[in-house]
Amino acid sequence: MRRFRIHRFGSMMLAGLLLLAGCSGNAGPSPADSGQTGQSGQTGSSAGGSTGGGEQVTVSMHSWRVEDAEGYKKIIEAFEKENPNIKIDFKPFKATEYNTILNTALQSESGPDILQLRPYAPGVSLAEAGHLEPLDNLPGIQNFSKDVLAAATGKDGKVYGVPLSLNSTQIYYNKKLFEQHGLSEPKSWDDLIGTAKTLKEKGIIPFAFGAKEGWLLSLSHGVIAPGTYNGNAFVNKILQGQADFTSPEFVQSIQRMQELVPYFPENFAGLDLNDTRTLFFTEKAAMFINGSFELEGLQKMNPDLAIDFFPMPTEDGNTVLTTWVDGSYAVNSKAKHKAEALKFLEFMATKQFGELFANEFKRISAVPGVQTSDPLVNKMAELSQSNATPYLMVVHFAEGNPTTKQTLENALQGMYLNKLTPEQVVDEVQKSAASWFPPFKK
Repeated sequence: MRRFRIHRFGSMMLAGLLLLAGCSGNAGPSPADSGQTGQSGQTGSSAGGSTGGGEQVTVSMHSWRVEDAEGYKKIIEAFEKENPNIKIDFKPFKATEYNTILNTALQSESGPDILQLRPYAPGVSLAEAGHLEPLDNLPGIQNFSKDVLAAATGKDGKVYGVPLSLNSTQIYYNKKLFEQHGLSEPKSWDDLIGTAKTLKEKGIIPFAFGAKEGWLLSLSHGVIAPGTYNGNAFVNKILQGQADFTSPEFVQSIQRMQELVPYFPENFAGLDLNDTRTLFFTEKAAMFINGSFELEGLQKMNPDLAIDFFPMPTEDGNTVLTTWVDGSYAVNSKAKHKAEALKFLEFMATKQFGELFANEFKRISAVPGVQTSDPLVNKMAELSQSNATPYLMVVHFAEGNPTTKQTLENALQGMYLNKLTPEQVVDEVQKSAASWFPPFKK
């Protein structure tokens, strides 16, 4: 059992980690309308209702994690046991549809009382549009570090979400298949390609990979790219405007995404997360690039799966793990049951919730001081403290219209359909970032 802490990378925020549709990381359109935000931190009737008396109140709660529905039942039961007058109606949606459904509901003032908030810019845009209740006075929010809260902090400096989890992305692999063919964890890019070649020669799909869902492409690039630019030194140069996406290191990262194509499944351009997940847990594919949020689901789908993971080897002989703070939970500024919703968020900021979350989902809770005994979770958390780099497109480049993150996803899909070259992908990404990113405008 280990106690985890957040690791700071120089000038930027980041988390040590674990979490997601898939992830969590799909940035959707910002809402067009705006409203007036109320005052947060009130848990009594003045904030929108009362938990006292005998009348039961039902609080609506939306999420993009359909696969978490059963786990949340146990967590919600623990809250409802202590708050018998509050019932939480948890309703998840498909991750790729969540943003559109949520934005439409908020714009029509029919949104849920509690909503799962995309990290960084996409979530902040909802606050700027007036849809979220500030949480600076919420009991327990002060226990989170500023770096963790940054994922749900508006440009006005106010906090709008209770951070849920700390995520990492890495390359999962089937230990049994590796051992059967005398393979070990790759220590370099050449090792990784050599491993993939050996597996293909043995009739095994090297990578469970699909290009149908764009967010999976930016996530996979977020794992591959830091190996070419050696992690944080290049990231700092990007953030300071001393380098841009036309730099050789970034160009090489796109070229490597193309270099992996021979080791993907047939017809990979039409495969989605469920397809690739199935290829891996049925042991037809030996490796799977994805997030910490996939671990619990993979183990449930195949309890006998001999699963492990390795961080990305870098050009300077080290390894790197991509990390970020994932989705927070926020309260709708026009919530029908605001006081009760705030009461549940207060619960989400407690160690009790953090431990329930970590144990149920095998992920690192964002709540400080939470412990877990799962060895793979521990391994992720340890590497996230010592070898971490931020998920660049989520943490720093999820702005623009379309966002630079979405631009990368669309361009990579174009590359995999043989419509764009790696150099053209780079040009699209740089053009997007230069349209809004201040350091590129100097």
